[in-house]
Amino acid sequence: MQSRFRSDRRLTVRMTVTMFLLGLLYVAFVAALIVLLKSWLLVVVLVAAMFVAQFWFSDRIAMFAMRGRVVEREEYPELHAVVDRLCAIADMPKPVVAVSEMDMPNAFATGRNPDHAVVCVTTGLLRRLEPAELEGVLAHELSHVAHKDVAVITIASFLGVIAGLIVRFAFYSQLFGGGRRDQNTAAVFAIVMGVSAAVYAISFLLIRALSRYRELAADRAAALLTGRPSALASALTKVSGDIARIPTKDLRTAQAFNAFYFTPATGKEPGIERYFSTHPSLEQRLDQLGRISAELGEATTPGKG
Repeated sequence: MQSRFRSDRRLTVRMTVTMFLLGLLYVAFVAALIVLLKSWLLVVVLVAAMFVAQFWFSDRIAMFAMRGRVVEREEYPELHAVVDRLCAIADMPKPVVAVSEMDMPNAFATGRNPDHAVVCVTTGLLRRLEPAELEGVLAHELSHVAHKDVAVITIASFLGVIAGLIVRFAFYSQLFGGGRRDQNTAAVFAIVMGVSAAVYAISFLLIRALSRYRELAADRAAALLTGRPSALASALTKVSGDIARIPTKDLRTAQAFNAFYFTPATGKEPGIERYFSTHPSLEQRLDQLGRISAELGEATTPGKG
């Protein structure tokens, strides 16, 4: 079923290109695994099992890591009411609603499709935001579900996880079995390490480029759905400022899931590292919302088209 979130062709194209390029990497990577493990059957079983675990259980993995729990309407009636209203406006299935007992103000969406999705907010976010700001953040997260980019990021992240694991496996295999290796085996090992490192690096860059664009797309879709880009801008400013005041040691656990968050748990605006960031800068996001606000204002001004 097509939701009423504004479709984004540029996002769709970027997701398609990213998945195609990662697919090519996937083929090269599987070949490297076969060379390393010398058993195509073992490779197929191992990769398939990990893919199923990552794809089908990504929501549970994220919820567990972030200490989130499903909450019923009786416990958080206002939160459920906002999600209900947005889902009715967007004409999309209501996701599972969850809350994480964390002071870090943030939110994330996960799940393999709109019928199996979870939207989770932290208690720190609920405590800090006004109703209109919370609506903007939840609309942002629901747009990720509607555009299916949550599933794409989950699948894309899978390659990076596997590549990182194989590099570690190869390293320890060489470390503890180096005495039994001949010159040819050492050469194969070097090739496998090189391919794995290249797969990890390229997938890392592709995922982050897609992630930065999808955040802008979600901001845009949320602003247009709610008609209040200023409320979303206010939430962004407030959340980013409050995260900057949270001790770095308290953010480290959360940083592994930055690609899924409303705003990254970095505590500061990136400098040169913005090119490797999962999110665009706060300035970019506010500039876009300012332009949308101006456009909506022109559209509703009497006497204008």
